[in-house]
Amino acid sequence: MPFTIATWNINSVRLRMPIVERLLKEHAPDVLCLQETKVPDELFPEKAFRKAGYEHILFHGQKGYHGVATVARRPIELVEKRRFCEIDDSRHLSVRVQAGGKSVLVHNFYVPAGGDEPDPEINRKFRHKLDFVYEMNSVPASEDELSASILVGDLNIAPLEHDVWSHKQLLNVVSHTPAETTNFEAMRKAGGWVDLMRLNVPAEQKLYTWWSYRAKDWEASNRGRRLDHIWSSANLVPSFKGYEILQEARGWEKPSDHVPVIARFDLD
Repeated sequence: MPFTIATWNINSVRLRMPIVERLLKEHAPDVLCLQETKVPDELFPEKAFRKAGYEHILFHGQKGYHGVATVARRPIELVEKRRFCEIDDSRHLSVRVQAGGKSVLVHNFYVPAGGDEPDPEINRKFRHKLDFVYEMNSVPASEDELSASILVGDLNIAPLEHDVWSHKQLLNVVSHTPAETTNFEAMRKAGGWVDLMRLNVPAEQKLYTWWSYRAKDWEASNRGRRLDHIWSSANLVPSFKGYEILQEARGWEKPSDHVPVIARFDLD
């Protein structure tokens, strides 16, 4: 069986635990990285994960907002809960997991959304987002003969033209503005990260992982954005066997506006 890793902005893990359990039962990823868990560490639903077969659990949370968690069916070791931009808002967690004879460093990120106004001079949330992405330049895709890196999460930026339903109409909408996309792609390339979701998918093909709650019929309108990402160090590319965007999860009961993305590696 391959090594699988999933990423999902769950938009409150306690509220949506039934669909998390469904994902674990039906797809059983080796590692699941959650964002926007919205729960302080002392109230994280560990028992539910253990009951589902996920005994290895690490989290970095706070009450009501943000938060990330990484759970696994195999041992994971805490590396860091990093504070970005000198703000302790629970947006990063890194762990190590053994797979295929390699020590894999897994970064789990929840990048700030950035508010509504794409002007850092008048919108401090947008300024925070740009600063956060700039600071991510210090997170390289470390690799050697016995180690590798994976970076996943809700990065809240759709960098490419066809990562949104309308490039033209969204150029001045937060998540797809040139200020975000240019710096985002520069950061990814400078760190040596490979965008696995676009590795074998043509740039002109639409890819979405998020559909707004505001749409009366999200599936019919299909006005999505690719805000969730899976990157790796270059030495994992030969082992990468593809990924799945679970679009059907957007239609599950009490869904998140994001859907899970599951990547497969031939590492076992």
